[in-house]
Amino acid sequence: MAAPSPGPREVLAPSPEAGCRPATSTSGRRGLLWRLRDKQARLGLFEIGPGHELHQLTCMMQAGLWAATQVSMDHPPTGPPTEEDFSEVLTQVHEGFELGTLAGPAFAWLRHSLGLAEGDYQAALGPGGPYLQFLSTSKSKASFFLSHDQRFFLKTQRRREVRALLAHLPRYVQHLQRHPHSLLARLLGVHSLRVARGKKKFFIIMQSVFYPAGRISERYDIKGCEVSRWVEPAPEGSPLVLVLKDLNFQGKTIDLGPQRSWLLHQMELDTAFLRELNVLDYSLLMAFQRLHEDERGPGSSLIFRTARWAPLQGKGKNEVTGA
Repeated sequence: MAAPSPGPREVLAPSPEAGCRPATSTSGRRGLLWRLRDKQARLGLFEIGPGHELHQLTCMMQAGLWAATQVSMDHPPTGPPTEEDFSEVLTQVHEGFELGTLAGPAFAWLRHSLGLAEGDYQAALGPGGPYLQFLSTSKSKASFFLSHDQRFFLKTQRRREVRALLAHLPRYVQHLQRHPHSLLARLLGVHSLRVARGKKKFFIIMQSVFYPAGRISERYDIKGCEVSRWVEPAPEGSPLVLVLKDLNFQGKTIDLGPQRSWLLHQMELDTAFLRELNVLDYSLLMAFQRLHEDERGPGSSLIFRTARWAPLQGKGKNEVTGA
């Protein structure tokens, strides 16, 4: 892989214009149009604009990720990641903060193998628009953000969780290569952020399984138990975005039709992989998307997007979209 030398490195980072101003790209222009069209549908999320307590932090994240992605654009992968690629740590020094990129070349190759253009990735996560704060019903104390176009999901992680994730990363990449239709969530990056001389904060980046979100009517996080698995639904007509749980799903069914055997087989492969990693806590994330008339098949039910389990950080996600 054409990448900088392995091991910890510290460099002065290039950065986009200050103040969280938009990065210029085709994806950014499309994102502006999307935001104008979909603004009403995303009122349940909270824009982290000026005045928000997390605005300065997310501006640092955006500037740092813009510069970090520029490194992978300047040094694109030429082959599968090496052992050194998985262990590389790049620290980029910005004005007032440092952003670390862990296993950057390995993740760059993974994004490339998934068909994700680095320019689009940079435009979505960089200063192209405010991040969205997502108030999760999870019991974890992690913070959750979405890129302005809701395509990418950012989640804070504890140091020990990041260590476990990186330790399993080579096997995770190998699993995705063996099973390109895996339901595992697509992990796209791991980073650290240090403000001034403060304590490092870690976060991961994943593809959002709810993208595009415009037509999704219901979201469920299914764990297979009933203890503390109820979320009070939003009032009818409310724009609040909630992820419901097992008890909310009672009485509902999904007809998978001819895709049932494939889905169950893939779930067996993925859960076997998670068991090998000793990941004990994961759940099934389902989204219901209304179909247009010309999308309805003979059984009036189909899966539009394959699901995703999120491995490696203790809790996983999966998505099934049905009618």
